[in-house]
Amino acid sequence: MPHNDSDLARMRWDIFCNVVDNYGDIGVCWRLARQLAGEHRLAVRLWVDDVQSFVRLCPEADARLDMQQCLGVEVRRWAEPFADVVPADVVIDGFGCALPSVYLTAMARQTPRPVWFNLEYLSAEPWVNDCHGLPSPRPEPGLVRYFFFPGFTAGTGGLLREAGLLERRDALRADGAAQTAFWAAFGMPVPQPSALKVSLFCYENDNIPPLLDGWAGGERDVLCMVPEGRVLPQVSAWSGRCLVAGDVYMRGRLEIRVLPFVEQTCYDELLWLCDINVVRGEDSFVRAQWAATPMVWHIYPQDDMAHIGKLSAFLDLYESGLEPADALMLRRFWEAWNHGEGAADIWPAFAAMLGRLSSHAEQWCTALSAGVGGSLSANLVDFSGRIRESSDPNFER
Repeated sequence: MPHNDSDLARMRWDIFCNVVDNYGDIGVCWRLARQLAGEHRLAVRLWVDDVQSFVRLCPEADARLDMQQCLGVEVRRWAEPFADVVPADVVIDGFGCALPSVYLTAMARQTPRPVWFNLEYLSAEPWVNDCHGLPSPRPEPGLVRYFFFPGFTAGTGGLLREAGLLERRDALRADGAAQTAFWAAFGMPVPQPSALKVSLFCYENDNIPPLLDGWAGGERDVLCMVPEGRVLPQVSAWSGRCLVAGDVYMRGRLEIRVLPFVEQTCYDELLWLCDINVVRGEDSFVRAQWAATPMVWHIYPQDDMAHIGKLSAFLDLYESGLEPADALMLRRFWEAWNHGEGAADIWPAFAAMLGRLSSHAEQWCTALSAGVGGSLSANLVDFSGRIRESSDPNFER
């Protein structure tokens, strides 16, 4: 049965985000909320338990307010006791966060029942294809939660990508005046074309000091942009100074510039204008792929080392199309980076293949944008519409 677009447009959406640490969870939820509201014209409420963290991603927001409108999204403070509200038609719990009990009770009483998604973490592991879209009956009467997995392949939920994103990227790269204005906003001149421009946004990593040593003593100028974050104390310790946003530190062939924490659109532009991007977690990892430049992924570390298997699963996909020697070198560097040792020794060989990695990154981005997995937001809208039209309470994709 085809979807009734007018009915879909009237559906209200609630997204719940529990900010555990860093900004990955709220980063993904905020991008999704903006896209659902802006591109799909849906009424979206974003429930956030840490509004202060949200304000860093959306500077126009006010951390003192319990309810506010931000870029077409109603942003609500998630606090206890939870507000007495009517549940939305579609409910998303971001990354398995536990919904408020009073909200669950209200969902169970609602007719028709809300469509409920657990938005899972991004993974390239093969089992994701089998679990994406499966229903999970809940103890609450009549409620079913569906697992929704972002991913890189057909059969997953796809990736977040705003309409026109790649066109805006290409326009910035072709516009010298716009680039000058971008760097000027950070108080920086336009970088020299000969310098290797690196963005460094990662977790704490013992590879940092030896790698900075190597860049400082290398044969090529390196301009390293370090946004405020968890790695900055290590960079500061290496420099012997307490570096803060706006600081510039130079040693040998290396220039370090500390950037303030920026909102998401500005961070995207930084990735577009760098030659290589060191990224972490999920949100910046995906954005680096849309930048279509070489990248190094610092996956979120887990105590049981499960993250290494997830890293390998992505590399199995990402290496496709590379020459075997380049694929091996890429894997060696990424694994050294994530194990916290040895990356500086591999860097010269890794840097020597950046030209080929750049071509590969463009090909990878083109393949992703061609719709193998599709748009995460569009897939959510489509799946929720099909569930609402189905009479089967355990509807499967």
